[in-house]
Amino acid sequence: MAVVLLCSQGPGQWPGSSSSSSSMMAGPSLARLVAAVLLGAALCAAQPGVGTLDVREAQPHARPYMASVQVNGTHRCGGALLSAKWVLSAAHCLDGGAPELPQVLLGAHSLSEPEPSTRLYDVSRAVRHPYSLPDSLEHDLILLQLAEEAALGRAVRPLPWQQEDRELPPGTRCDVAGWTVGTPIGRRPDLLEALLPVLVRSGCNLRALNDERGLVGVTERQICTDLRRRDRCRGRALGDSGSPLVCGGVLEGVVTSRGHLCGDPSGPGISTRVSSYAPWIRSVLEDGAGN
Repeated sequence: MAVVLLCSQGPGQWPGSSSSSSSMMAGPSLARLVAAVLLGAALCAAQPGVGTLDVREAQPHARPYMASVQVNGTHRCGGALLSAKWVLSAAHCLDGGAPELPQVLLGAHSLSEPEPSTRLYDVSRAVRHPYSLPDSLEHDLILLQLAEEAALGRAVRPLPWQQEDRELPPGTRCDVAGWTVGTPIGRRPDLLEALLPVLVRSGCNLRALNDERGLVGVTERQICTDLRRRDRCRGRALGDSGSPLVCGGVLEGVVTSRGHLCGDPSGPGISTRVSSYAPWIRSVLEDGAGN
């Protein structure tokens, strides 16, 4: 399932160009071609670590922090268990007028096969970030308080989250997992995983983004990762929004744009940078500690 990215062609060759065709150009046309090649070289040089992107089935229960956020018994989004009573996900996962609070499935690898480790928990409270909006990917976080403490064990365990407000260096390899619908694997919805490189934010903002909510740039409170794949998913990619972006065993981001596990050659993947919201997350968790 590997895919060769644009930059793998080398900074000196623009896709579709050749030395014979460029030698026929002169004057302004040649100048424009040179400028385009130089821009492409700069973008590739500024994005270390970009190479191939593979999606595969995760080892069962190797990510005991994974949560399936469900509405009316159907998987809606991923999430990360922060403590025995709190799950962090993306606020837009509950847009669309869901009449009731969601439920959270913990301890799962498969969403279609019964497993003794799984348990479905009711949610007693959903706390959206106060500045999150349905038509925006900014501040796209929601905290879900479970009605009772989760039974922790080998298949259910909280994930440490980044509380120091810091940027991830470009080229950092992070992983994401989720139960994406319409996967290239084409099997039952078991947990999938992918390794993603962090990209330079300025480079991401120069690439066209293909999101129905009209995202026009990546902010300082977001993380940009590369998604380009040749083997696209069948149909629309759903289900991995809200999933944790994990770097070095620590939660660094929450997936906010669709298609992290399917790939989108027209634009990068966007995750909300958790550390930039650390004060808000801590305040909500502390406020609910006695409930």
